[in-house]
Amino acid sequence: MAISPPYPPYPPHPGGPAEDAGRRRVHWWRRRSVRYGALITLLTLSGLVILALVREQTGTEGFLVGLGLAVLPVPLLTAAFRWLDRVEPGPWRNLVFAFAWGACAAALIAIVANSFATRWIATATADPSGADTLGATVIAPVVEESAKAAAILLVFLFRRRDFTGLVDGVVIAGITATGFAFTENILYLGTAFGTDQLSGDSGIASVTAATFFVRIVMSPFAHPLFTVLTGLGFGFAARAGDRQHVRRVLVPMAGLLLAMGMHALWNGSSTFGELGFFAVYASFMVPAFGLLTWLAVWTRQRELRTVREELPAYTAAGWLTPAEPYALGSMRARRLAREYAKRHLGRPAARAVAEYEAYATSLAFLRHRGRGGRAGADFVVRERELLNELWRRREVARPALDHAARMTAPAAPGPVYGYGAAPGYGHGAAPGYGHGGPQGYGYGGPQGYYGYQGYGYPAGPYPVQNPYRS
Repeated sequence: MAISPPYPPYPPHPGGPAEDAGRRRVHWWRRRSVRYGALITLLTLSGLVILALVREQTGTEGFLVGLGLAVLPVPLLTAAFRWLDRVEPGPWRNLVFAFAWGACAAALIAIVANSFATRWIATATADPSGADTLGATVIAPVVEESAKAAAILLVFLFRRRDFTGLVDGVVIAGITATGFAFTENILYLGTAFGTDQLSGDSGIASVTAATFFVRIVMSPFAHPLFTVLTGLGFGFAARAGDRQHVRRVLVPMAGLLLAMGMHALWNGSSTFGELGFFAVYASFMVPAFGLLTWLAVWTRQRELRTVREELPAYTAAGWLTPAEPYALGSMRARRLAREYAKRHLGRPAARAVAEYEAYATSLAFLRHRGRGGRAGADFVVRERELLNELWRRREVARPALDHAARMTAPAAPGPVYGYGAAPGYGHGAAPGYGHGGPQGYGYGGPQGYYGYQGYGYPAGPYPVQNPYRS
């Protein structure tokens, strides 16, 4: 069970009538309800219009056939991106927005803009065949990748807390492109079915079967692959410091240009001769897909390593037990912890453990950004919020994580709980980070804390060497 990190709101600051009046003076168009309402209305209208356009072009029967075939790769692609995002899951609302934007808004922009541009070129040049080729290889990549990139940009600007690195960019881009490909596949498959109805073809020799094989079997990852390049650009920009303005602008633009170039190469492969499509597929698409898959998996492993390296700072300060950094840095241990809690205390306990894991991961990434000089001005406030959320769930989460750590820990000499971090990581709490807990909780160090009733952790010092470091 994965759960999005539920960001707690900032604690209210005591204020007087002047502050209350300031809140009341907020313009109506800046209210969250107004912005959400406008966005939902825009996506709904776009969906209705695109539905009408596709149905008009394919017919009702063709639309239903296209819908049934186009939906097949969607669960697989969505599950792949969700798996990649399991270390620090993003909120579901961002993924729903990304898919809806790709399937509705971006698809509508592409259909209208591509049709208008192709007709204008055909009229201006009196060459319909050349206009179709130019539209597919030049106009379509620019329009479609720009329309999909708009969703990534919106999440990057307005959901900055949720967009912190490469994985976030890849996931948002991939889900957006999955939605776009879903609508486009309905159109292509529905049109192919209509063609077969007119010609009487059926079976393997039909246009529908050929279209299904090329778009669903061979290249369901095509659109996600293009747009992921844009997502990587935004991911690198998210890792940039606040003063690196050039990097934050140029890197996403470079990613977008690469996406357009690969999209243009893919669309133009049919003009390279009878084997042009297969040559481009084998020479560019498959290697690029393999490279980006490796990069995504490597980034996920690096995120887990960041969790293992950053959280021992809070162990030294007394917020976490020695076993937790290792358990939280292993996806298998996390799963075992949730299963253990569910088996002994039920679903609410499993959900509490999942929330604990999400908060702890966010805390590790926050500290990592802080040490790299990329944390915002609200670092201390945000850190305190996450620590308090962990403390509220400790009684349920710690026994489960302790069990998971013991079940997954490799054999090593010394005490069972020797999860202390190796020297050199700077795990001591830096001044101003606010790791000291509220008065009476005794967060100043391990003594008096690891002997917390019910957990049985040793109260003495733990070994310095970490046998689980990777």
